[in-house]
Amino acid sequence: MMRNVTTKRLNGRLRTIRGLVVAASLLAGPSVVSSAVIAYGQEVAGQQAVDLKSDVLQWVDELDADSLSKRKAAERALIDAGPAALEFLPKSKPGISIEAVERLSRVRKTLMQQRTESETESDAIRVMLDDVSTLGDALEAISRDSGVEFDHDADVSLAIDPVATPLSFWHAVDLVLDQANLDINFYAGDESTLKLVSRDPERPSRVDSAAYAGVYRIEPTAVTSRRSLNNPTLSGLNISIEIAWQPRVTPIGLTLPIAQLSGELDDGEKLKPQESGETIDVATNSDIAFSEFFLPMQLPAGQPGKIESLSGLIRALLPGKKQTFEMPLSNVGEKTLIDSMTVEIESLRPNGPLHEVRVGIELKDADRSLESHRHWIFENEVHVLRKDGSRADHLGYEVYRQTAAGVGIGYLFDLGDTAGESKLIYRSPTAVVPSEVSFVIQDILLP
Repeated sequence: MMRNVTTKRLNGRLRTIRGLVVAASLLAGPSVVSSAVIAYGQEVAGQQAVDLKSDVLQWVDELDADSLSKRKAAERALIDAGPAALEFLPKSKPGISIEAVERLSRVRKTLMQQRTESETESDAIRVMLDDVSTLGDALEAISRDSGVEFDHDADVSLAIDPVATPLSFWHAVDLVLDQANLDINFYAGDESTLKLVSRDPERPSRVDSAAYAGVYRIEPTAVTSRRSLNNPTLSGLNISIEIAWQPRVTPIGLTLPIAQLSGELDDGEKLKPQESGETIDVATNSDIAFSEFFLPMQLPAGQPGKIESLSGLIRALLPGKKQTFEMPLSNVGEKTLIDSMTVEIESLRPNGPLHEVRVGIELKDADRSLESHRHWIFENEVHVLRKDGSRADHLGYEVYRQTAAGVGIGYLFDLGDTAGESKLIYRSPTAVVPSEVSFVIQDILLP
């Protein structure tokens, strides 16, 4: 088989390079060894790409094989090859059967889903604080591993204890802020920057107050109980919650199913949700990495002192990696496809002294992301690059079409007489993937 031939060929090269490395180490020292190893790595990577392309094209041909078992095996082999095979999949293949077209479509959809899931999983980064000793070191390490910056006026020489094990983003941030006596002002930051401020003296430990789940940090901030004497059905216990997500990973359509909420009280009784609907919808915004809501629970019958544990489920669509679309404004009607997203300049026309650029955006397998939760697409970066290299930001937009799978947006630009020689730059996540994580909050004091 092709795999065996490839493996033998690469093993032969490996033995040859190993021999060269040993000889080089005897004659010229470690620097030559390093160069040889790097060169070998580059050669192997290039050869693997060539071999993968050859395999992918062969498997695509076998999607139309005479034998059903061979067709199924080819589809499975393409999926097992993983997202790296996507760049070698043909967009279409003339002359193949309808069944082969359907199999190729399934393969592409599965591999794109795998790639998006991989990207969103990698967004739930792990932070290493094993080699830090000061606040400056710790914040630099978090920025290095997450891409999130910190705006602050604190003393960077403050001592911070190192941590040997990898931490989630929010756990790492909270450990550092607890030691530095700092807190976060979410309203003063932006999509990739957190503003650090001095902590209120009465503020409890951030680590002890929060639960961590995936890219989220969940913290109860207040508990209010209400007993209605003339209509007991109106009695209840509301738990105010602050939920933060890792900056640069803004969830889409964040919801909590009420039926999944449950709690344990310190008197041994269960805490149940009120019958107030099916889900709790949480508003999200890319510039502010947190939101607030409350959990509607039934009023306990006894006199418990605290909720020992409160569990639930967070559902959302997480955006995949952002990609950049570059399209000449002169190419009206030409579509550009990246991953699951298609962007088209539908028209370019004068609008008084300005120009209106009408852009159509379609997202395959959009799920709920372009229904009631489509606000994220209006926050995408859009500008025009003029011929001289200068940038023109849009002066406003109007939505002229909305469907379950796409939108049409008209952007206004001041382009003068350079419109026909300019390019539209559109930057957006090109896929979304459903995400579901459980959380448990412990030791919530009751009034």
